[in-house]
Amino acid sequence: MSEFTSEVRDGMRIEWDVPITMDDGLVLRADVYRPTGAGTHPVIVSCGPYAKWLHFEDLYTDQWRRMIEQHPDVLAGSTNTYQNWEVVDPEKWVPDGYACVRVDSRGAGRSPGFLDIWSAREAKDLYHCIEWAAAQPWSTGKIGLNGISYYAMNQWQVAALQPPHLAAICIWEGAADFYRDLSHHGGILCTFGRAWFPSQIVRVQHGRGTRGYRSRMTGDWVSGPPTLTEEELGATRHDFYEDCYRNPLATDEYWRSRMPDWSKVTVPLLSAANWGGQGLHPRGNFEGFMRAASKQKWLEVHGIEHWTHFYTDYGVGLQKRFFGHFLKGEDTGWRKQPKVVLQVRHPGEKFVERHESEWPLARTRWTRLYLNPADHGLVNTPLGRDGSVTYSGFGEGVTFLTTPLKAETEITGPIAAKLFVSSETADADLFLIVRVLSPNMKEVVFQGALDPHTPIAQGWLRASHRKLDPALTLPHRPYHAHDEKEPLTPGRVYELDVEIWPTSIVVPAGYRLALTVRGRDYEHPGGPGAGLAVLGDVFTGVGPFQHNDPRDRPPEIFGKTVTLHCGRRRLSHLLLPIVPPAR
Repeated sequence: MSEFTSEVRDGMRIEWDVPITMDDGLVLRADVYRPTGAGTHPVIVSCGPYAKWLHFEDLYTDQWRRMIEQHPDVLAGSTNTYQNWEVVDPEKWVPDGYACVRVDSRGAGRSPGFLDIWSAREAKDLYHCIEWAAAQPWSTGKIGLNGISYYAMNQWQVAALQPPHLAAICIWEGAADFYRDLSHHGGILCTFGRAWFPSQIVRVQHGRGTRGYRSRMTGDWVSGPPTLTEEELGATRHDFYEDCYRNPLATDEYWRSRMPDWSKVTVPLLSAANWGGQGLHPRGNFEGFMRAASKQKWLEVHGIEHWTHFYTDYGVGLQKRFFGHFLKGEDTGWRKQPKVVLQVRHPGEKFVERHESEWPLARTRWTRLYLNPADHGLVNTPLGRDGSVTYSGFGEGVTFLTTPLKAETEITGPIAAKLFVSSETADADLFLIVRVLSPNMKEVVFQGALDPHTPIAQGWLRASHRKLDPALTLPHRPYHAHDEKEPLTPGRVYELDVEIWPTSIVVPAGYRLALTVRGRDYEHPGGPGAGLAVLGDVFTGVGPFQHNDPRDRPPEIFGKTVTLHCGRRRLSHLLLPIVPPAR
């Protein structure tokens, strides 16, 4: 491959395919966007597998068109020539005195090598990219990381390696625990990787060459220069979804090597979560905010689609206040930034910003609602008599309902459930959905990070993975060890604690709360909605985050009956974070 080229275009000095040599001699390729004049600049770095030369719209057409139709501020102030999936638009950063460095990770886009996503090797590569950027003559040596999803998730990993010149990180919707957040929800294999890896990673793998995309930024091949056969491409990558399937426990080396050490994440950080991201990111954003050793850390939580707010004036303004403070030493007002900023949800896609000082909120009234199998009620007082309800292991399960709420009620925070369960077989998969129903019993759903009909909250647990880690378990956030499989004795009752991911909703008076316990993924009762071409044309309520691989859920084990037990000795309940109005 030739050395890099340099040009001045759209008011920026752009250097294409700059080589960055790793400690093992492999050369990664980066694009550098920086101001045209002399001087040094703080640097925003991103490194990942989505191909730096691929225009946002060329693969993520649905996402791009929806975003610019609904949020014209994304287009304003930029030619949008250099828009790239899930990383900053340099035309909105370079004029403010930043250099932007985009690196194709090992085996992706313009960078050769073996493709092994989120590996320890890849995290080490990002470390070297950070230190390379700090040493350049145009750099101040202050490096920030910014980006969505993949470009956020690997920030947790590299921050734990403590690169000397890493000054601040903005993790915008970034999972952290690849086992619990992504591959195995509650120990149940999630099929997200089966759809995502071929459509978004393999499609731009290095070596696709002339069979891949031609860049509208450079006119050259996005995944070139070489053009390899399918067999050659397959030999230079790990299949992520098969790796997920082959590593069913969190203690497998595959997952341990990808897990950040929170005690070593000490860099200033902004963790930006999405309430509707059930199935991938928000758990990591909340866990990272709570567990990272950083003395300077902030949490922001928003709604709507996964990719949108990163590019809107709201998101860019937030990021620039953060990085202006830590990378440039400017008075951006960040010294007065609330530790927690919540876009609190109301029905009808309404969000109201509120500032808090901690997470979970200190004034939370942790409230138990008990399951009553006799009338499928969700009630405030424990039951006086024993009862049970049985459902099919692959079925729609059973829904427990409150009476209409007498007053407006806010639920904001993590949720947990304690269930007493027996199975006809040696295991059972539990899918829990917290729901809100209007007075006419229509379910309140939201535009989620991906699915247009996302429920209020979800949790999952495979009964054989019920073992808790006592050091990390909290009453409102059970933490499962996932270090061994403990089969059930058929017919015996077991106590299960289920983690339900954090949420926020202000429920109007007259509405009802509900908990559904079922044997398969949630399905929106109003029917399917529009999908996204790269991940499926139709979504049914959980987007691409399904749990239906028959290898993981054989019918003879998971398709039999499951029974929920309730009563004086078996207080099956839902623990809700009820937030009283701020005084």
